[in-house]
Amino acid sequence: MTPDLPPLREVIARHGLSASKALGQNFLFDGQLLARIAAIPGDLAGAEVLEVGPGPGGLTRALLAAGARVTAIERDRRCLPALAELEEAYPGKLRVIEGDALEIDAPALFEGRPHIVSNLPYNVGTALLVRWLSADWQPWWQSLTLMFQREVAERIVAITDSDAYGRLAVLAQWRSSARIAMNVHRSAFTPPPKVMSAVVHIVPGEQPDGVAFAKLERLTAAAFGQRRKMLRQSLKAVPGALEALEKVGIDPARRAETVSVAEFVALARCLS
Repeated sequence: MTPDLPPLREVIARHGLSASKALGQNFLFDGQLLARIAAIPGDLAGAEVLEVGPGPGGLTRALLAAGARVTAIERDRRCLPALAELEEAYPGKLRVIEGDALEIDAPALFEGRPHIVSNLPYNVGTALLVRWLSADWQPWWQSLTLMFQREVAERIVAITDSDAYGRLAVLAQWRSSARIAMNVHRSAFTPPPKVMSAVVHIVPGEQPDGVAFAKLERLTAAAFGQRRKMLRQSLKAVPGALEALEKVGIDPARRAETVSVAEFVALARCLS
C-alpha cells in the first residue's frame, strides 16, 4: 500500500529547500514523469536500487512506489530531513547515506547487484558513469538508468563517424548496450536548466575475450584526445599501437571518429 505523502512542492517549501547550482541540482516535481523514469529498468518490486543525488526525494518516491528497496547517497545535508520523512513513510525500504558518491565505496553497500537509477547532478554525472563502466565485468550493478544533459546522452549512444562519437561511446558500448530511453524537456525542472535532458539506459553484455579495459581506455584517451589528427600521430605515444594498427588492418591515416567500437576492441586485444 502506497503511503499518502504530501506534495513534493509542499515538502520543499516546508524545509526551505532550493536547488543548489554549486551541486548541479535541478529538481523534478512531475510525479507521472518520475514514475516513467522508475519504470525504465523493468519490474523493481523487491529489487535493490542505488540512487545518487536524490535531493528532496522526487525520484526516490517513484522508486519506492514501484516496490524498490532504495539506498540513496546525498551530500547536501539540507535535503536529509525531507528524505528522513520518506524513510518513516516506507519503513525498512529506504536507507539514506550522507556523503559524496565519488568517495563512497558503493559496491560494498549491497549484497546483490542493484539497479542504479539517478537524476545525476550535472557536475559529477560523467565521472560517475565512467567509474561504473570501468567496473570488473560482469559489473556489480544490473543496469544504469541515468539522467544527463541531452548532449552527454547523445555522446554515450553515438555511432561511428558522427559528431558526438568519442571515448564515452566506446566505453559505454564495447561490452554493454546503451540507448536513450526518454527525453526530458528543460521546463520539467525547477529551476529550468539551460539545456535539454535525456535518460540513458545501459545494460551490461558480454565482455569480448582477451581485452583489458585499461588498454582500451588508454587507446581511446589517446585517439580522441587529438581527434582531428591521423591515428599514426594520435596513437604514437601508446606503446605497440602503430604495430597493432597494421596487424588489424586499420589505415593509420584515418581519424579516431571513423574507427568503430569493434575496431577499437580489436586494437585493444592486440595490445592486451
